[in-house]
Amino acid sequence: MKKRLAVAFTGPSNSGKTTLILKIARKLIHDYKMRVAIIKHDPKDKARFDVEGKDSYKFSDTGAEVIVTSPNRTTYFSQEHKDLDEMIRLFNDFDILLVEGLKNLPLPRISVFRDSLDSDYFAYMNALATDSSIDLDDYSLPSSVDVLNINNCEEVISWIFKNAKEV
Repeated sequence: MKKRLAVAFTGPSNSGKTTLILKIARKLIHDYKMRVAIIKHDPKDKARFDVEGKDSYKFSDTGAEVIVTSPNRTTYFSQEHKDLDEMIRLFNDFDILLVEGLKNLPLPRISVFRDSLDSDYFAYMNALATDSSIDLDDYSLPSSVDVLNINNCEEVISWIFKNAKEV
């Protein structure tokens, strides 16, 4: 079986996590010809994937596990929490998994920050993706944390290839 890699991204709201993940995913797919899977944590259960009144909403609203398939996509709606291994099994065929959030998962983690750093994240981060809006001299960043330029996708991807966990 081919090697599959996983890495996680964490940081406060509006720090640029989603934007960074999108840029990395597009580059991995288009330039590296990799199959990318993404898991996004929705801690406040705010994400909405379907529209009330549509059949898929009605099916999902019953509490059943639902798969909606079309010629172009397959969408899986689950009514229960899945752990990382279960989610990986659902994806099955990918080269790299990018996880947004879920800071307790045992994955190498890139923390994304702009404007200020929250030292509460230091225990979870293996790398810090940021820009010049943060003066790192103002913080006691652990020496084990790699500093990445949030605006340099190649630098972040290179770190991922070196540090991602095989899953």
